[in-house]
Amino acid sequence: MSTSAPPRADSSLAVEDRLYSALAIVRVVVTVNMVGLNAYRRDNFTHPDVALAIVAALVVWTGTAIWLYHDRARRTPTLLVADLAIVLAAMAATPWVKSEHFNATIPGFWVMGALLAWAIHWHWRGGLVAAALISLADVLPRAELDQGNYGNVFLILIGGPIVGFLCESLQRMARERDAAERAAAAAEERTRLARAVHDGVLQVLAMTQRRGAAAGGEWAELGRLAGEQERSLRSLIRQQDTVPAAGGGRVDLAGALEAMATAHPVRVEVATPGGTVLVDAKVAEQTVAAARACLDNVLAHVGPDAGAWVLAQAAPDSITVSVRDDGPGIAPGRLEEAASEGRLGVASSIRGRVEELGGTAVMESGSWGTEWELTVPLV
Repeated sequence: MSTSAPPRADSSLAVEDRLYSALAIVRVVVTVNMVGLNAYRRDNFTHPDVALAIVAALVVWTGTAIWLYHDRARRTPTLLVADLAIVLAAMAATPWVKSEHFNATIPGFWVMGALLAWAIHWHWRGGLVAAALISLADVLPRAELDQGNYGNVFLILIGGPIVGFLCESLQRMARERDAAERAAAAAEERTRLARAVHDGVLQVLAMTQRRGAAAGGEWAELGRLAGEQERSLRSLIRQQDTVPAAGGGRVDLAGALEAMATAHPVRVEVATPGGTVLVDAKVAEQTVAAARACLDNVLAHVGPDAGAWVLAQAAPDSITVSVRDDGPGIAPGRLEEAASEGRLGVASSIRGRVEELGGTAVMESGSWGTEWELTVPLV
């Protein structure tokens, strides 16, 4: 039996402590049962004085084992081997203390103490090994095996591994809960730090925007670009608050779009399906981000007084989000010109996000305004 094990989290060890505390109660119960049964069957012993000494020794070991297992540092392989060895020795002495035609061993159900200790410490493998050794010690000395003996052995053989598996599952769940809590705490801290950094950057960009506009000339263009970046950063922070990034989970896209539109500076009217539109978290995150980028362009090029509309339509295999404004429209070739100048906001923020999801982003523009149609597959 290997004695090496990977480091375990505190909660896993706490679960183990509680299991051994419960085992202590079991040990007391089966010890009382053992004393009572052996007293009741005292006429079956051919060496009653030896039997009394064995029973007394098992009672003393019960108290000793409870004390030893209570301290985590004392739960060594040596203790577990000694615990099982005492069980096997008491069982091996039964044919001589009683007779070769004995029915019940001296320890009886008292063997559960060592069996469960192995199951807790070494999980299903430990439970299986201990159960197999106890079963062999019970069966080999018998002249014949009746139905009752078979039933006891069968229960021990399936009980040890099952209890060990359950103990391992409880400890694994405790470790997974610890890992999830640590991940959540780390994510919260990253978000806090990111907001602190963003706040500092936003202040610098806002100051650059104001001073650039006041200076005029080339500085005005720099101020305008700083203003665009400030709005983009604010959009990112708001998006982080409105769309939960639950890996592998499902998100209500309709609710996320409504929350995004409510927080946006532009006056937005939103129309979504009556019920929830549950989609993969990544699909929701990127779709909302693309729609927000559309609204950010409305804010940047039309102004906060512009009117905008967001319409979401769900199909069995896709979701379509339309974002329209009532601005003057985009001049022909303007997007290509912006891309040639290195400003890839539309290409990356809108088309890039949608195409990454396997969808399409189509824009139409005219004197009536601009409309983006974002179609994202759901399969």
